[in-house]
Amino acid sequence: MYRDRQHAGQELSKLLKPLELQDPLVLAIPRGGVVVGQQVAHELQAGLDVVMAKKIGAPFNPEFAVAAVDQDGHITFPPGGGVYAAHDYIENRAREISEQIAQQLAYFRQGRQPLAVEGRDVVVVDDGLATGLTALAALKYVRRLKPKSLTLAVPVSPEETIHTLSEHVDEVVCPLRPFPFYAVGQWYLRFDQVSDETVLDILAQAQSR
Repeated sequence: MYRDRQHAGQELSKLLKPLELQDPLVLAIPRGGVVVGQQVAHELQAGLDVVMAKKIGAPFNPEFAVAAVDQDGHITFPPGGGVYAAHDYIENRAREISEQIAQQLAYFRQGRQPLAVEGRDVVVVDDGLATGLTALAALKYVRRLKPKSLTLAVPVSPEETIHTLSEHVDEVVCPLRPFPFYAVGQWYLRFDQVSDETVLDILAQAQSR
């Protein structure tokens, strides 16, 4: 288990350093992933920014993800190929969620431009994965920006999720792949909610460096 997200970031860094990434950039998935990513960026002496994707919940069960949308509005469906809601519903929700993502990004960046991705060794970080659908959407978005390499680094995830996502990245770093898997938070001694203000502060500190 991890003590907290800072500890998880430190453990990921130990496994990332042997990759000898050049001009690395950490893109963290808010909110919890930004706390983990802060530690990774510090240890790798990397830039830190956010990458965002959000799930589209089913019409009568918002917790059940029928798709995910990235910050460009691209829709990612579950890898199994099943479609569990009408296309019109998914497209309408995607537009709404894209607007939410744009508003959050504007708040997090406070007028700062996003850090350049093209040609860099990029590490996408989250605090843990379950189904991994939003992470998949985020990875597809980053890949379209033409990084030199793309690594996924997460402290904990089910093995089947890692297997699915590994097809979309060059490297995967995930030290804890428990079975059975119930929830990300069960593998942390402390797993508090992370506020938007915390994300804002971390990004401001990273940019000032």
